[in-house]
Amino acid sequence: MIGIPIGLVYSNACEWFIHRHVLHGQGRKKGSAWSFHWHEHHRLTRRHGFRDPNYERSVWGWHAQGKEALGVTMLAAAHLPLLPIAPFFTATVCYGAIRYHRAHKRAHLDPDWAREHLPWHYDHHMGPNQEANWCVTRPWFDHWMGTREPYAGTSRESRDRARKKL
Repeated sequence: MIGIPIGLVYSNACEWFIHRHVLHGQGRKKGSAWSFHWHEHHRLTRRHGFRDPNYERSVWGWHAQGKEALGVTMLAAAHLPLLPIAPFFTATVCYGAIRYHRAHKRAHLDPDWAREHLPWHYDHHMGPNQEANWCVTRPWFDHWMGTREPYAGTSRESRDRARKKL
């Protein structure tokens, strides 16, 4: 049973590390296999007020959502050989992958829901610093690594929203 909390922490660490070092580190380089994240997903979310129209498409396609789903599935599948020796850990990692994809998709289809339920992820895309707030499902590793920067509900967000309405 200790595998459950270990799996939850491990999944959150993977979210943080992959988002920061792979999706942003490698993703900023045009031509990289990960460039869809920065050059497509981030561009669309800023343009559409956090909404990403790619999430309206079928997951079965070679676009940002399809690439993300494939990557998350492959990462979860890579842990399956651990199932006989660490069943609770492995099941929790698979749960984390499913939770990540569902939460990320819902967030980018319903920005108001995201701002209320995943403000750290909303802050990542809509805040002034897109090089912070790396977690999607839970902000644990952002807090532990010192990369959590609140934006939603701050006076700065209020000023930015008022300026955009002008």
